[in-house]
Amino acid sequence: MSFLTHCECSACGATYDDAALLNLCRCGMPLLARYDLDAAARVFGRSVVRDRVASMWRYAELMPAATPEDVVSLGEGWTPLLRTARLGGRLGLENLFVKDESLNPTGSFKARGMSAAVTMAVSRGAKAFAIPSAGNAAGALAAYAARAGLPSFIFMPADTPIANRLECDYSGASVTLVDGLITDCGRMVAERKDAEGWFDVSTLKEPYRIEGKKTMGYELAEQFDGELPDVILYPTGGGTGMIGMWKAFDEMEHLGWIGPARPRMVSVQASGCAPIVRAFEAGAEFAEMVAEAHTVASGLRVPKAIGDFLILRAVRESGGTAVAVDDAELLAGVRELAMTEGILAAPEGGACVAALRRLVDTGWIEPGERTVIFNTGTGVKYLEALGPA
Repeated sequence: MSFLTHCECSACGATYDDAALLNLCRCGMPLLARYDLDAAARVFGRSVVRDRVASMWRYAELMPAATPEDVVSLGEGWTPLLRTARLGGRLGLENLFVKDESLNPTGSFKARGMSAAVTMAVSRGAKAFAIPSAGNAAGALAAYAARAGLPSFIFMPADTPIANRLECDYSGASVTLVDGLITDCGRMVAERKDAEGWFDVSTLKEPYRIEGKKTMGYELAEQFDGELPDVILYPTGGGTGMIGMWKAFDEMEHLGWIGPARPRMVSVQASGCAPIVRAFEAGAEFAEMVAEAHTVASGLRVPKAIGDFLILRAVRESGGTAVAVDDAELLAGVRELAMTEGILAAPEGGACVAALRRLVDTGWIEPGERTVIFNTGTGVKYLEALGPA
């Protein structure tokens, strides 16, 4: 089923046997799953997947699960790519699309990563899971751990939206509310995981969440009939989705599915927590920790991402950019997308609308360019942030 061969450090290049339960490299940096792409290319063409199941596991050869029986799934992936003509008309864009991840199980793109991570961890002997989360990742882990019949332990900031907390409770997870940020939650998981026997599925601290997220890139290529858009705007907290898509584009080129052209990747953040934007503007390889990070878009409230250098690499290599918008702008973006297209986006998706408007106004995006914005989750989970209409 899978052409997975090993895992490789994204920084030092060290290799690891994929049969083990893996977190970070010995050097402290994220691991990436690697495949025998030459062998895969001989049997895994675009035509092979056309009639397969409408989920992210249609790309089984370039996914990590060894057999279909190993997969822990709720039907994640193959989300709609919607042409948004009315919103595009307002902005003067002829080819604007929204990739709507709110249609995933648990209501966000986090379902993709958790399906892959839980699948691999269960097959390698994990008995319990733990995660720090600002919301959607927690709900996804709770659901997929329940699907696998294993306990999960969630650490989330006390001001995490109530919907995220309730979905964890109802899925049987043990939830600890923390007076602090996601980084404080992560510290608690790191301090306790070994003694408690938890497998840590924090963003990029295990190698397979990124494999689920990369399938967004494969889907774009299929949905655009073998091509890629000119521009992708992606809301960036931990950044796994952007890193994953950039990885997918390289894999697809090796498979012969696409050519060397790449979309310009735009990292979108909130002005109250914009470490990637600051690092991009400063020309830095790594981002600095943001003190007192704040934004109503809880998924963007990540003061420092462990994969910051990988996010910045994708943005720069693609000729992209990084944009920060304030909370008023991103909430206006939520309203505009809902009023014009009927999509009630998460605040993170609204941030992409606000960033798009700015890039169009400055001429960075031209009217005829095929542009995709990502809505990473449903706005229904953010009713406290959205407020009355």
